[in-house]
Amino acid sequence: MKAMQVAAYGSPDALTIAELDDPVPGDNEVLVDVAAAGVNPIDWKIVSGAMKTFIPLPLPFTPGVDAAGTVIAVGRNVATLTPGDEVMGFIGIVGAYATRVVVDASRLALKPARLSFAEAAAMPAATLTAWQALHEHGALQAGQKVLIHAAAGGVGSAAVQLAKLAGAHVIGTASSGNREYVQSLGAAVFIDYRAQDFAEQVSQVDLVLDLVGGTTQARSWSVLKRGGVLVSTVSRPDAGHAGNAAQATGRHFATRADGPQLAALAGLHASDELRTHVDTVFPLSEAGNALARSMGGHLRGKVVLDVTG
Repeated sequence: MKAMQVAAYGSPDALTIAELDDPVPGDNEVLVDVAAAGVNPIDWKIVSGAMKTFIPLPLPFTPGVDAAGTVIAVGRNVATLTPGDEVMGFIGIVGAYATRVVVDASRLALKPARLSFAEAAAMPAATLTAWQALHEHGALQAGQKVLIHAAAGGVGSAAVQLAKLAGAHVIGTASSGNREYVQSLGAAVFIDYRAQDFAEQVSQVDLVLDLVGGTTQARSWSVLKRGGVLVSTVSRPDAGHAGNAAQATGRHFATRADGPQLAALAGLHASDELRTHVDTVFPLSEAGNALARSMGGHLRGKVVLDVTG
């Protein structure tokens, strides 16, 4: 098998492709012939070394948390999947930038037939993150007002759609070129973060989903209503912040791999209630360029690696 390897922390340019032995699935695992891998911010943060204190990894390692492909072997305890099944999953913290990968069966869901492998690889981490942020940590209810920062990105795109499906009034921030895209996903209000101050445009928000951090997160306290929730995937919100006049709640979380939850979300894709947008596709050999594209921000959906070449 071929795999992109990180031999030393640093620039994505340092990734090299290596020929490795095929992994062997354990009792509860499956071996997947990978067709596509999603590229996520966590990937380049790990590659750079920014996460090594929190996520220590033996070098060399293969990056990638999202994969889609075909099952080619299963462990003796696996009864939910069989060779030939087309699957997708948030496979773990590393491993997806390879032609083959071993994955715990509980992390996988069947790929909807209407999705390409590229679309399927773009879905798991982003959509699971959006769902868990809105429903598990934000306790979203129909009729509530939700502000989603970076609404055009992978997680933001999924979150806008899921919030709309839940019956929420959705406000999305992004750059001006993504206005029509974010509105097409279900945002009732669009705010160009470069030209408009969101804190002057909205108020009495029930839930803010912060996918940016920094000053954007700090200023989000001021738009929340009493009892509101600020959920961030980037950093832990400081509930004691001076701008938190409403005494709202702040929550930070790490996305949980969950095959059954992913299967339910896949059902929304199968029924065309949810869609995934692929920003750019790079071949596996250009994984460094794919990471650089993700690092540059201002994406519409997700960057994906084609692993079949």
